[in-house]
Amino acid sequence: MLGLICGFWISGAVELHVVFTACLAAAIALGMSGLSSTYVSEEAERKKELRELEAAMITDLELTTHGRASTWTPFLIAIISGSAPLLISLIIIVPIWLVFLGVDLPVQPLPLSFGVAFLIIFLLGIFLGRISQTFWLWSGLRTVAVAAITGALIVILAAP
Repeated sequence: MLGLICGFWISGAVELHVVFTACLAAAIALGMSGLSSTYVSEEAERKKELRELEAAMITDLELTTHGRASTWTPFLIAIISGSAPLLISLIIIVPIWLVFLGVDLPVQPLPLSFGVAFLIIFLLGIFLGRISQTFWLWSGLRTVAVAAITGALIVILAAP
């Protein structure tokens, strides 16, 4: 989403409804991509594990608790995997959506969306730092640095 917003910001002359529609479409595509790709790969993995366990136990486990769990687990993981990028993308485009609805903001919507995106990326870095038991600030700054480098590359390579 940050890359898409960078592209619109660089182009400059794009109408806000086009920005909103494209960002919303990209958010939906990110969600569906995450959901479908995760489901397909998780389902294959779980089926393989179940078949290997069945072969080792020489019994059919399809109707057992383990067998039912191997059916539902890919679906649940896919829902989480698909909803996370969708929800984060929707949060990032809230300033664009608000202006699209006619709300006056004290800041232009694209720079505000940049700020929201960088805040979310920083918070993700903090979260990952806590999980890995590293210094939270360093982890947050590293993720922001990666996002800033990505944005800079987009600006450098796509600028007219």
